[in-house]
Amino acid sequence: MIKFIHCADVHLGSKMEAKLPKNKVEERRREVADTFRRMVEYAKQEGVRAILLVGDVFDSDRPFKRDKEFFYQVVKGFPEIDFLYLRGNHDGQESYTEGLDNLKLFSNEWTSYSYGQVQITGLELSPENSLSMYSTLSLDAGKKNILMLHGQVATTVGNEKIHVGKFAEKNIDYLALGHIHSHSENKLDDRGRYAYSGCLEGRGFDECGEKGFVLLEVDEEIKSTFHPFAKRKIEEWEVDITGAENAFSAYQRVKATISFQASNLYRIRLKGEVTFEKENLEEDIARYLAGDCYFVSVKDKSLQKIDPRAYAGDISLKGEFVRSVLERQDWDDEKKSKVIALGLKALAQRELTI
Repeated sequence: MIKFIHCADVHLGSKMEAKLPKNKVEERRREVADTFRRMVEYAKQEGVRAILLVGDVFDSDRPFKRDKEFFYQVVKGFPEIDFLYLRGNHDGQESYTEGLDNLKLFSNEWTSYSYGQVQITGLELSPENSLSMYSTLSLDAGKKNILMLHGQVATTVGNEKIHVGKFAEKNIDYLALGHIHSHSENKLDDRGRYAYSGCLEGRGFDECGEKGFVLLEVDEEIKSTFHPFAKRKIEEWEVDITGAENAFSAYQRVKATISFQASNLYRIRLKGEVTFEKENLEEDIARYLAGDCYFVSVKDKSLQKIDPRAYAGDISLKGEFVRSVLERQDWDDEKKSKVIALGLKALAQRELTI
């Protein structure tokens, strides 16, 4: 048996997309790099012969010197493992600066590397080869064939698009893909299948869920197993706070809904209708939760339910505003609630008395 790791979208040097505090941004950048190092150490322990890096090792086509040095130090430090590096849409010519025996590269033409009966073939997508790559691929049916590509699975052809249907009946056993940051696997044809490994670490709230890599064990068949490996998991939740009496009561609803893990990041969206003043609701709940997890972002999407009688005799600017909205005949109750909620939030910053 021979083992490989299918990994993609490491994004060393990422700016981080979760709008974290500055100290946590730097910490998360280090953690992304550290997870890559941990994966390589895991590969050594498991006797992995080669790591398939299917694009976007770096976050920029002009990566920082520190990120390049880190990557090449890791490659040098594990000479018994081959690193098959296929550049993606974030990688550029400047991502590679030195030749290493165990660093195997690809180009805009099909390139293959052999490991016994396993042949690993890859191509870096470009406008020039986006149409011709299907007809120029030729694989030995007697080999275990792994294909590497970085792009978007599509039902049409074009730049950075991969029409998987056109790779059917091409003697592919496993098509290792990069570009999409969540793991998925699907049937290619009667012989093979295609899979995205996803990214190693989630960087923003558009990258929720388990992140990691795929371990490939090749014998008579190719067995693929997804391994969650991220240091932290990013989760997004929606919590209904209808009926909550104040910010602390709303916080209790959140706590009753979510089982927080100290190492994870959370985005919480509040929904429902409340009657209490919500001026600092997001900040209050985030403060209450600060000790329960690594980072939390609270977004208040709940509506302010207004009792018109409460403002009947209110001579403040707030009262005038609420009454004027409630008197609108061309707005439904939901729109009135949304406008009132936004207006009261704005007026809270400059409360005036008429």
